[in-house]
Amino acid sequence: MQSNQTIFKIRDFYRKLTVPQFTIVTGLIIIFFGTLILSSPLSSTDKVGIWEAFFTATSAITVTGLTIIDIGNDLTIFGQICLALMLLSGGLGLMAITTFLQGFVVKGTKLRTRLDKGKTLDEFGVGGIGRTFQSIAITAAIIISLGSIILYFFGFIDIKDNGERVWAAIFHSISAYNNAGFSLWSSSLYQYRGNLLVNIVFIFLIILGGVGWRVIDDVWNNRRNLRYRKLSLHSRLVIRTTFFLVILGSFGFFLTESLLNSEFFESLNFFERLISSIFETVSARTAGFTNYPIALDTISDTGLLFLMTLMFIGASPGGTGGGIKTTTFIALMAATRSTLKGQKDVIISNRLISDKVILKAVGITVGSLLFVLLMAMLLSTTNTFVNNESFTFLEMLFTCISAFATVGFDIGLTNKLNHFGQFILILGMFVGRLGILLLLSAVWDALYKSRINKQKRIGYPKADLYV
Repeated sequence: MQSNQTIFKIRDFYRKLTVPQFTIVTGLIIIFFGTLILSSPLSSTDKVGIWEAFFTATSAITVTGLTIIDIGNDLTIFGQICLALMLLSGGLGLMAITTFLQGFVVKGTKLRTRLDKGKTLDEFGVGGIGRTFQSIAITAAIIISLGSIILYFFGFIDIKDNGERVWAAIFHSISAYNNAGFSLWSSSLYQYRGNLLVNIVFIFLIILGGVGWRVIDDVWNNRRNLRYRKLSLHSRLVIRTTFFLVILGSFGFFLTESLLNSEFFESLNFFERLISSIFETVSARTAGFTNYPIALDTISDTGLLFLMTLMFIGASPGGTGGGIKTTTFIALMAATRSTLKGQKDVIISNRLISDKVILKAVGITVGSLLFVLLMAMLLSTTNTFVNNESFTFLEMLFTCISAFATVGFDIGLTNKLNHFGQFILILGMFVGRLGILLLLSAVWDALYKSRINKQKRIGYPKADLYV
């Protein structure tokens, strides 16, 4: 009887949650169980305690890649498999999975409610969550499998042990497609810096995971008569913006590091510098892999600024990455262009963009920026470093953006933080993966739901404001 009462209480608790609140609660539950699994002797060595497992589980579920342990040495093969499953869960979309599960928890919901949930998550419509998630899983399985096969037969050929090579190919394909940045090697991909094939495979896996299932599905459905203009506006904007950011970021990074003679390009020829620039630019957009250690003495301040900008923009909606998203960035740029031209409406590709979308883009950008700055301020104004080591504000800001945008670039600061400092990064990873607006919506519903239900429609007079 008591067990049945407990089940009913849990069910009633979930029924009262809004979609944002349900997503947050479910994410915390997954992280909790992930922590228990990674901290068990079956998954890790004695070096991995509860805290190390908690940090790693959060980083895995949020597909960030920041870690305070050595994945290849501190986790057993079972622990690495569990970590890969966490990457798949977080990368394929924590929001998609939780909404899929909510269909079983909350029964008897009306069609209108189901459609509202789909719109809230910005990924699902009338077609239903089940079929959409199935299509996402199949697409991911095909791409990850192709990446694993290429890496096994042509990429990681220096690994002589077949079992080790198979697992390395599978794990890194999963990590790359999910834009996670986790590697079985502490030096990430440094040993494959001169391997053109490995770099290209990772670039394509990261980009395909970052653009999102919606774009891939749109291109696939129009494959027989593929024309750019036949794609949806969303797909065209994502492809165009992704291409623009990769080209501009690669050129900028290549130019700054070459002119400033940074250590990052030391002993590389022109072609190797070009490939390395493209790889770092693509990886900076929430993947987190690197083929050379990132630090103040290896990359110029300008190069770090390029990487920080790319990290903050991030991947695309529905993709496996974080950041404010490419569509948010392009919406802000279009609004800026309209303002400079004195136009009343925001037009993108001969399409009128609603004021609601522009306001949402502004809210996401401002909220994300303020949250990142708050993280950096907490790190810089509190005693968060072990042995009282000192770091510049640029290093702290870089790490905070890396955590919030779920990138995973580590400039050498993460392991030097105490538990409070690392908790700030944990909070940043979780909020960044879920989205700042989703978090604020959950908090707002919890605090003001009763007031909203009683609130009447009130009209306010218009007023001018000089800006």
